[in-house]
Amino acid sequence: MTVLEIHGLSKHFHGLKALSNVDLTVEEGEIVGIIGANGAGKTTLFNCVTGAFPPDSGSVSLDGKDITGMSMHRLAGAGLARTFQLMRPFSTMTVVENAMVPAMHQHHLSAADARDRAMDAIAMVGIETWANDVSGSLPAGVLKRLELARVLALEPRVLLLDEVLAGLVPAERTPVLDLLERLRHERGVTMVFIEHIMAAVRRLSDRVVMMDQGEVIASGDVDAVLSDPHVVEIYLGKEYDRA
Repeated sequence: MTVLEIHGLSKHFHGLKALSNVDLTVEEGEIVGIIGANGAGKTTLFNCVTGAFPPDSGSVSLDGKDITGMSMHRLAGAGLARTFQLMRPFSTMTVVENAMVPAMHQHHLSAADARDRAMDAIAMVGIETWANDVSGSLPAGVLKRLELARVLALEPRVLLLDEVLAGLVPAERTPVLDLLERLRHERGVTMVFIEHIMAAVRRLSDRVVMMDQGEVIASGDVDAVLSDPHVVEIYLGKEYDRA
């Protein structure tokens, strides 16, 4: 069953082609990896899908319903949530308070119920130790997992992850990857993720989409895309190919 469908999505900024006629279909329970160099249009794609930017043309559908240009908070309530590259928690609030905010505002839960849901999300990402710490004092690795906890408190059906491993040391990455796999298998969360770490792309992805200069230039099986000569030439490099 198709959950997320993007058709002909385009976006320009003062003559700069950020997205050009992008098509992408995501099936229920699937994990799709998006790769490409900085400036390839990956985050712009997420921004247009989630309502941060209105696309110039094209459409986005969630469960067959047109959501093109719908606001972020309405999309979050409909089950589509995302993380951001830059972590911006409420720095004077505790970890649990940060995770309570989306649950209270999107699902209109009481403070007690929102706290329970927030603690569940915090436990899932393994940061219970910091639950009552003010988020402004936390290290980057904990903040990255707090970003995940905040979207998990929404109980999303489709999750867009923008470089969720960025800033994490290798020892911190494995628990996050384990968590994402559990979300798919135990909670049926469909995911689209932007990532530069190829080991993570290989481990998680059912399919991979390669973007360059706002266009999709390759899409399909992980091994097929990552061994595509054009993808190797313009993104991965010959060192990766030899390895």
